[in-house]
Amino acid sequence: MKKPVKKKQYGHHRGERPREGDGPVRVKKPREGEFVGLIVQRYGGNRMEVQCNDGKVRNGRVPGRYRRKLWLRPGDFVIVVPWEDNDEKADVVFKYQKNQKNALKKAGLVNDEMVSGF
Repeated sequence: MKKPVKKKQYGHHRGERPREGDGPVRVKKPREGEFVGLIVQRYGGNRMEVQCNDGKVRNGRVPGRYRRKLWLRPGDFVIVVPWEDNDEKADVVFKYQKNQKNALKKAGLVNDEMVSGF
């Protein structure tokens, strides 16, 4: 005789993600030494080209602790931390949601060219 299979419960506390359009939009601001960037091109693996709000184009890399959590595509806004020894490379540490794009523009964290490009 087989045991009855328990169904997974998806609800308020069990893995339910907040929806993008609900409530007011809060935007995480970059700390000192961090920049907001726009992913221009994916190179494969965990590497990509990121255009930062300071005007530089950097080679971005997703560190191992964020690799499975961050799914990135061209056109996504991210927070990057430049490497100490090489300013042309940076680590991607946070991804903004799609509905936060206009809030970033209002806060003055991204240029109009970056927003209109994607």
